[in-house]
Amino acid sequence: STPSSSHQADSQQDGGCVIAACQMTSIKDKEQNLSTGRCLIARAAKLNAKVVFLPEAFDFIGESAGDALALAEGIDGPLVNGYKEMAKQHSVWLSLGGMHEKGPADDAERIFNTHLLISSDGEVVQSYRKTHLFECEIPNQVSLHESRWTIPGSKIVPPVESPAGKIGMAICYDLRFPEMSLALAKQGADILTYPSAFTVPTGLAHWEVLLRARAIETQCYVVAAAQTGKHNSKRQSYGHAMIVDPWGCVVACCHEGTDVCVAQIDSTYQKKIRAEMPVFEHRRHDLYTPVQSVSPSNPGQ
Repeated sequence: STPSSSHQADSQQDGGCVIAACQMTSIKDKEQNLSTGRCLIARAAKLNAKVVFLPEAFDFIGESAGDALALAEGIDGPLVNGYKEMAKQHSVWLSLGGMHEKGPADDAERIFNTHLLISSDGEVVQSYRKTHLFECEIPNQVSLHESRWTIPGSKIVPPVESPAGKIGMAICYDLRFPEMSLALAKQGADILTYPSAFTVPTGLAHWEVLLRARAIETQCYVVAAAQTGKHNSKRQSYGHAMIVDPWGCVVACCHEGTDVCVAQIDSTYQKKIRAEMPVFEHRRHDLYTPVQSVSPSNPGQ
């Protein structure tokens, strides 16, 4: 039998940490999006989640690059302060999967796409700026060029210890680059998170298979909070927020519209998979260039 055959029974007995992946439809109205986020976090907390994951652009999705610049905030702004209070109120950790962070004075026409981890004490414990920027032109379907308004991040950040295990941080388009997931796994990640706003055409073709592939190749849990539905006349997102286990099984998935799905992190099950199929020990670095792990002291290595 496969290691996954006893997963449900094992996870119930293990009593592992419950996590939640959220799905929402952000619009230009920041206050309405904040209200949606507040409701999703409250729902997740009632379901006993200890770590709650929100999608990319949880703060807003505008209709133009001008909106992004006008509505962007710093990490020390009122938006993040509001979520810090929610983390403390519900005693949960929050993954805020990609906010429009105001850029520096010398590049004031662009923003950072920044993923934050907030502890249950209301502290920002890590931030990651999206490194791979989405550039896609599908005639009559999708035209997105993120580099026009976004500054690429310069480093992968080390996984962060949380109640659910070590979380490796990424954002949306990063999902297509296995080198990044392998680097995070080598640094000790138990969970990889890909908060996203996938387009409908690319989501239909690739979303689930990419998430499952990242889980299988790293033997990590993969958490993918997602934007869904129509944001404005120009843009809509695929949705299908989900949680995938280290064997590549989808163990939780949101239904259509605004929703929350939950799953338990079963560390015993994860260790079993890694012991029975030790792929990191089997790699032939004599035949191909090894993927380097990330280091707090030298992120480029």
